[in-house]
Amino acid sequence: MNYSLKKPLFFLLIFCFVMQSDLFAQNFENAGEYLSYINSVQSPIQQDYMSYASTVARGKSARKVESRRKEIIQSVSDAQNKVKAVGPYKGDKSYRDSTLKYLNMAYKVLNEDYSKIVNMEEVAEQSYDAMEAYYLAQDIAADKLGKAWTMVDTTFYLFAKKYNVTIQEGETTQLSRNVQKAADAMAYQRMLYLIFFKPFKQEVYMLDAINKKNLSGIEQNKNSLISLSDEALKKLDTTKAYKGDKSLINATREFQAFFKNECQNKISLASNLIIKEENYTKAKKAFEAKNPNDRKQADVDAYNTSVNEYNNAVNEYNTAFNSLNAQRTALLEKWNKTSQAFLDANVPKYKK
Repeated sequence: MNYSLKKPLFFLLIFCFVMQSDLFAQNFENAGEYLSYINSVQSPIQQDYMSYASTVARGKSARKVESRRKEIIQSVSDAQNKVKAVGPYKGDKSYRDSTLKYLNMAYKVLNEDYSKIVNMEEVAEQSYDAMEAYYLAQDIAADKLGKAWTMVDTTFYLFAKKYNVTIQEGETTQLSRNVQKAADAMAYQRMLYLIFFKPFKQEVYMLDAINKKNLSGIEQNKNSLISLSDEALKKLDTTKAYKGDKSLINATREFQAFFKNECQNKISLASNLIIKEENYTKAKKAFEAKNPNDRKQADVDAYNTSVNEYNNAVNEYNTAFNSLNAQRTALLEKWNKTSQAFLDANVPKYKK
């Protein structure tokens, strides 16, 4: 006898095997019912994930929505118990066991990998390497789940073929489409964020060198920032718009233009100020070391020149860097708003 079963579609980051039936051990009359039970009623887990992803995409940190991860862990645990209670079909436990392996991996990834990811989030902003590692940890976790799901999917079809269950592939549900849409948009946003973040963090190091009055550090970090901005611009030149949307590309490109202008036209004012301050300090020390009665007009002129040069350098620096600070703040606000607008447009809003 041939049985017809419409198979739901699945996605890597959705833990799709939570069984909502209150029945545990039971007898199945045919293979179609057996597959349907193990493979059905996935919506609650999908909805949990969509709600979680939607919340994180809109600015909530993983730590702030930690309770959602724990809810999904509990759902996977419930699913494990339900699938464990299902006996083999005609002695064949291949599909049940592959599903259990997937659920066990999902539980481990959620409980261990994502726990580490939550902790990594706290230091991700400290450096580009830390941010890249944070994103890589998420990719590794997703890859583990992907490989586990491939095993389940393969076993599903082998089981269906063995017992003459016809699989009718239908259109994806709206929820499933939303899940894939969210995953694609968030991956794209993350890629642009890394392009943006690398030179952005390098500028922090350069400004820190200015605060420490480290002339060699300023020059070294300035050159590195120019190089990283050029690298970012090359990447942006080959980055395709997301469904015609170039807003994130343009916002990231604007920041690179700001960095290059800062490095090429303004940073020298900071170095000049440091040099003029050093000259002023030396001139002041030498001037004050002389007995007032021994000071000549040349001494007074030299000291006054150092004072004037230092004051002029202070004024030039303050004018330029007040403007830079205002520009940077505006660009950062624009990038964040652009990023949020992009996610709002491409990550479906969903509440459980």
